Amino acid sequence: MDCGCPENQRMTRRGFLGRAAAVGAAGAFAGLAGEGLSTRLAFAATAYTGDTLVVLSLRGGFDGLSVVVPAGDPEYYRARPTIGVPAAQLIGRDGIFGLHPALAPLLPFWQDGTFGAVHGVGQSNPTRSHFAALEEMERAAPGTSLRTGWIDRVLGVRGTTGIFNGVAVGGSLAPQSMGGPSPELALGSIDGFELNGNSPDSPMAATLRRLYADAPPMVGAPALGTLDALGTTTALKEAGYTPANGAVYPDTELGRALRDVARLIKAKVGLQVACVDFGDWDMHEGLGKAESGSWMHDHLGELAQALAAFAADLGPAGMAGVTLLTLSEFGRRVAENGSGGVDHGHGNAMLLLGGGVAGGRVHGRWGGLAPGNLDDGDLPGTTDYRAVIGEVLQRRCGVGSLAGVFPGVGAAGPGVVRAR
Repeated sequence: MDCGCPENQRMTRRGFLGRAAAVGAAGAFAGLAGEGLSTRLAFAATAYTGDTLVVLSLRGGFDGLSVVVPAGDPEYYRARPTIGVPAAQLIGRDGIFGLHPALAPLLPFWQDGTFGAVHGVGQSNPTRSHFAALEEMERAAPGTSLRTGWIDRVLGVRGTTGIFNGVAVGGSLAPQSMGGPSPELALGSIDGFELNGNSPDSPMAATLRRLYADAPPMVGAPALGTLDALGTTTALKEAGYTPANGAVYPDTELGRALRDVARLIKAKVGLQVACVDFGDWDMHEGLGKAESGSWMHDHLGELAQALAAFAADLGPAGMAGVTLLTLSEFGRRVAENGSGGVDHGHGNAMLLLGGGVAGGRVHGRWGGLAPGNLDDGDLPGTTDYRAVIGEVLQRRCGVGSLAGVFPGVGAAGPGVVRAR
């Protein structure tokens, strides 16, 4: 089928579908010029009044014991004689726990009760394999034959159909947690989401829209939805963006991604769940002391600066409708190794930021770091990470029963968020 384009731009519906199947419908367009696209906005098809859930994945195995430090447990310093964070340097002391000093940009939110943590979080079938742990964490249905991702199931139980209901920001591929039949979008950046070659002389967007106008929904919906998304991002790009309240995002991949999440929230495009990745936490060696120039200190500082800018940009009113939580495939072992790092472990800490967070404290069941309380040298996962997410979904995001999202997980959570 000739689409009316020049010979080197000829495209067929079958050829385009093959490409979309390989990289995802949105990915087939991403990185391909935005000029001339329709500027009508793609809003959510269904009304949603819950929080926007922002899932920040800390890839590589986040060391929760370096970040939410059990300084009141003497076993911590025995296990980490060179990399343990000195008690005198901790901020936001909460009984046994204190925060790594690199989290200083987030201290005001800890103090006003909108930033909190859960310790001893883990999976029901822990593993020290990055691949296996990540796959199970994002599928989140151990002991079942489900192959969809948990975020896709969240959107599915709501019957959502808007292309911006679920968005992965900062990369061209959606995470496994978004795998499944619900529509989701992978967006490298708002300003960079374009259709290459589209111009008045070569109206690729209009041609594609005509090409798929009468296609069966299974074929046409992804392509048309992506074109709608391109129209939205073009409108947002033309409008420009200045963060509010003097917020200054770090000029990093994480800072730029969270800035775009804030833009989408403010634009009211129907964003229900946003995913952002932030890796490089696999610190087997050279984790460093709690001082500038060390790996953990500087990486954690980048995280804190980006999160503080995000919260400041949205302001208290905006954050009242947002809950951000962190996930990592596993924690690290309690004892440091001979290379000044920590190897793969089990139990970990989750961080939560938002207007509904019961912050300023560390939640979860803490059994202590005495050798007899450990799981083969690891902090045990005493709180299922799905129970934390499930509590957020039920209390803040309007999800009723968790059966369709997290099979086998009840309604009880650690009390980390307040009901809307």
